[in-house]
Amino acid sequence: MSSTPQSFVLPSPAEAMLRDAIAAALQAEPHARAELFERLLAEIEDSMRERPGERPWRHEVFTGTDGSRIFRGGTGRSIVIDPAGAMWRARSYEDFDTTYTITEKGCSIDTLTPRYAEMRPFAVTESPPPPHR
Repeated sequence: MSSTPQSFVLPSPAEAMLRDAIAAALQAEPHARAELFERLLAEIEDSMRERPGERPWRHEVFTGTDGSRIFRGGTGRSIVIDPAGAMWRARSYEDFDTTYTITEKGCSIDTLTPRYAEMRPFAVTESPPPPHR
C-alpha cells in the first residue's frame, strides 16, 4: 500500500482551458485582451456544456464602474481587465465595492467598482496560475 497521499478530486478539463485562455490574453495587445478573453471564456463554457459528465463551468461578465471588464467564476475568484488592458487576480467579494438591486424576485449585482490595491496583477511574462486544488 502506498503511503503517498492522493487527492480524489478530479480536475476539470476547464482548468487547463482557463490557463490557456489567460496565457493567450496576456500575449495579446492590451487593447484587445478583454474582448479576446471574453470570447475564450465563452468557448470554455460551451465546451464544458457539451460534457454533461463533467463538473459544470460557468462565468459571468460585468463592466466595472471604471470601464474594466470583470470575469467572475463560480469559485469566488475573478479576473479583471482594467481599461488600460492590465489583468488582475481578484476575489469576487472582497476586492470590489458592490451595489445590488433587490426586488421581490431576487437580488442581482448593480455595480462593481474594482479595488485594485487589494488585487494581484498578472505579469505579462509570467506563467498562468497553477490549477486550484
